[in-house]
Amino acid sequence: MKALILSEYKKLDLVEMQKPQVGEEDLLIRVQACGICGSDVHGYDGSTGRRLPPIVMGHEAAGIVEAVGGAVADFHPGDHVTFDSTVFCGKCFYCRRGLVNLCDHREVIGASTCDFRRMGAFAEYVAVPARIAYLLPGDMRFAHAALIEAVSVAVHAVSLTPIALDDTVVVVGAGMIGLLTLQAAFLAGAGRVAVIDLDETRLELARSLGATVTFNSNDCDTIAEIRNLTSGGGADVALECVGISSTVSLAIGAVRKGGMVTLVGNVAPSVEIGLQSTVTRQIRLQGSCASAGEYPACISLLSRGAIRVEPLLSVEAPLEEGAAWFRHLYAREPGLLKVVLEP
Repeated sequence: MKALILSEYKKLDLVEMQKPQVGEEDLLIRVQACGICGSDVHGYDGSTGRRLPPIVMGHEAAGIVEAVGGAVADFHPGDHVTFDSTVFCGKCFYCRRGLVNLCDHREVIGASTCDFRRMGAFAEYVAVPARIAYLLPGDMRFAHAALIEAVSVAVHAVSLTPIALDDTVVVVGAGMIGLLTLQAAFLAGAGRVAVIDLDETRLELARSLGATVTFNSNDCDTIAEIRNLTSGGGADVALECVGISSTVSLAIGAVRKGGMVTLVGNVAPSVEIGLQSTVTRQIRLQGSCASAGEYPACISLLSRGAIRVEPLLSVEAPLEEGAAWFRHLYAREPGLLKVVLEP
């Protein structure tokens, strides 16, 4: 099969590999679409430490079941499926409580560390445990279904955030996850959602997806603008979808006393926060990791058009062009949001 392999940092090669072996509890999936995640782009240069070469990356994917393991009963060849990026054991303390994203033995499709290596979906075929796979409606486009993983991250973050009816919500960062979080926040009952970013093109996209108001941090004092919007108090909650010190501080500063900030972005390994401001205003900080069982709901939301991913798709390209599109994304070329590769 063809596969796009990270041979060394900043070097992707299209190679011929053997099809993955299918275990008793696995599915062999013929990949139809696989999105390039921001974590893949960060892994491309080694900055995450979770893409040790050689590795076939790619975890935002959908395809057609080619073969099933002997112990698999719920899937059959020809089924349209997507799958979670998290491979959980199903047996540990956290898995038994439904917190599969916190599994003690968690592995990630398309990632490699000193502890595990899971080949991903930038290839013609990928093998995954059937327990992390989900059936798709037959009429759902594979390029859209490949983005369900990203949708699940946003929906999970919003599910952890106490949004009451008509609350004012701030989303910091108008990348893929931020724009999906914007949509999920309205579904959770938010009355107003303000989106903050530095990229005017992305802010325009946020407005087209329903953002009540947007702020470009290059052009204004965003915290002052949020306070003006909320009669001086601040937003009820904020969801931080970048993951660096400046944006975390912005999110904390944007909420009212007793407000909550959900941390979704995960770029920097550590950030600085204003401790006294956080403590004396009794701000709650909540981390959000991946997703934990939201896939069926996310498939339904996409199928019903309640969450829209089509506006977020920048490019659909053949796998052979994958290395070039990684370079474009790594260079942060304007106008690019989500690139989906199709083997």
